[in-house]
Amino acid sequence: MKYLSCVAAMLVGGLGAAAPSEPAGHHVVHPGESIQRAVNRARAGDTIFVRPGHYRGSVLITKPRLRLIGAGRRTVIGPSGKRAQNACGREGNGICIIGARGRRLHGVTLHGLTVQGFRKTGIWASRTDRLTVHEVTARHNGVWGIAQEKSTRAAIRDNTVTGNGDSGIYLANVVGEEGGATDNRGATITGNRLSRNRIGITLQRVRNLTVAHNGIAGNCGGIFIVGDESRPRAGALTVRDNTIVKNNKHCPANGRLPFIQGAGVLLTGTEQALVRHNLIRENRGASPFSGGVVLFPSFVKSLNERNVISDNIVLRNKPVDLANRDRAGRHNRFLRNVCRTSQPAGLCPRPHREHRMHPSSTGE
Repeated sequence: MKYLSCVAAMLVGGLGAAAPSEPAGHHVVHPGESIQRAVNRARAGDTIFVRPGHYRGSVLITKPRLRLIGAGRRTVIGPSGKRAQNACGREGNGICIIGARGRRLHGVTLHGLTVQGFRKTGIWASRTDRLTVHEVTARHNGVWGIAQEKSTRAAIRDNTVTGNGDSGIYLANVVGEEGGATDNRGATITGNRLSRNRIGITLQRVRNLTVAHNGIAGNCGGIFIVGDESRPRAGALTVRDNTIVKNNKHCPANGRLPFIQGAGVLLTGTEQALVRHNLIRENRGASPFSGGVVLFPSFVKSLNERNVISDNIVLRNKPVDLANRDRAGRHNRFLRNVCRTSQPAGLCPRPHREHRMHPSSTGE
């Protein structure tokens, strides 16, 4: 393990190529060389170190336990501007991690990379298990920064995701098809910084995951949890200890949604979600979704049921801090939140003096 650390330090520090005696299973990519060629040569379980520099072209990974490691913001992957050489690029994505039908691709790690400027998605995963995306920057991609479908047990942590056309981080059961919510088997989205996206994090028709300790600011909306009438239903997930502030960018309506501005946490068509111990403040707008924490009627008439919003600091949001706009929803509870305004009235306890905000960060 010590030897591996030394090799990584040499590569990231720019001290030269790895020694000829470097053990099999390690590959080094220098500026001007092809990351995809190194991926093609690698075997399952190998590590590919990508030296600082700018690299053009998409990368398709279909081998288990592969590790792709760069030097953070100094290792930049962008579109080639030429005819794409793999399916990942032809679909407009930057890095794709793709499993097979009936067999999820296991244990791939992406670390210390910057993926930017792709027409669709910076990092796209489908049919994966235990994917790790760590300390990656995904910025200025046309649709999503980091996205996955049909996948389980992902760890998406400590990334910077900014300026993407739709959601910064997007988890779904399946894109482009109908189906019940995917059991994500304990997936985690933690410690990420999300700004200037349309929505910071979208969870669409998924279950059994945790979103925690993220800083979400300057988007049109913070966190959207979205379900529909399919079975099993979306929900049974936890959103806790996040900082969700000033998501007041204006995003115009599209074919699916009205305009978005000032939405902190939105739940629609969701059951058994726990939204707890978050700092949610100064999310302000006049969209139907605007407010600190909002339960919103599903467009397909699926109810919000048995959700719990508790122990949050929800202050200075407009039009209100807490809103239950899904009047047909059942058994949703608002408990022990620090807030001042609600729709309908009475969701906030007696007026409190404004608590000191969490000292961790504002998420900006």
